[in-house]
Amino acid sequence: MTHPGHGTGVGPLLLVPLLVFWVYLAAALRLRDPGRGGWDHRRTASFGAGCALLAAAALLPGHDLVTHMGRHLLVGMLAPLGLVLGAPGTLALRTVPRRVGRTAVRLLRQRAAGALAHPVTGLLLTAGGLWLLHLTPLYRATLEHPVLHGLVLLHFLASGYLFTWSIAGPDPGPHRPGVPLRLVVLGIAVAAHAALAQLLYAGLVDTPAPPEQLRAAATLMYYGGDLAEILLALALLVTWRPERTGGARRPGAGPDQSTVRSAQPANRPA
Repeated sequence: MTHPGHGTGVGPLLLVPLLVFWVYLAAALRLRDPGRGGWDHRRTASFGAGCALLAAAALLPGHDLVTHMGRHLLVGMLAPLGLVLGAPGTLALRTVPRRVGRTAVRLLRQRAAGALAHPVTGLLLTAGGLWLLHLTPLYRATLEHPVLHGLVLLHFLASGYLFTWSIAGPDPGPHRPGVPLRLVVLGIAVAAHAALAQLLYAGLVDTPAPPEQLRAAATLMYYGGDLAEILLALALLVTWRPERTGGARRPGAGPDQSTVRSAQPANRPA
């Protein structure tokens, strides 16, 4: 079964990640000015890779369940990892006016921001959204309504970005939980994806597709999801900063407040 009308408008969809990367690159180049401290080329490459994966998702041929699953992996798991490791929030704080940067930092310290940025919130939005899609008539509805299909992909991107950032994001954030809790949440995400993949493989879902497509999509979800989550775990290890000794910081609070301060436009880059 295909998605009516989903094959149109590929050109504009490709322009969106290209435009986003152009804005990011322009901001990064501004930091090459004398006294600005420069910008890590590895972050630029990571963000560019994330945008390229979004473009690749738009170019995937076909509209069957296997293609849908491939788009989910690219848009909801792999692309967000590249985007998050590009640290666009830090880049923005270093390029916007000081007043705007300080306002953004104050917003990040609000309790609501802390709840939104918690890994459990990201887990509920990502894994919960995927279960909702395949265990309810929602996926069936996306086959008939291209706008709804686009909104589902947008949800995958936003929730995937939020979850990735809450686990391993280098950008400043509010009171991030310690590494042990983040690893536990990541483990639950792995189990949730694996369980749903097994239900897909057995055909115990409300997803109209031939058995061979269900099995192929389930296999892609199982192994592709594992790969994305292993990469996320590695990113957590790479971006993790050990707690400072001396009692200056609460154990498990993470490096967020110092990261927030170092990212403010008024300070020298870390």
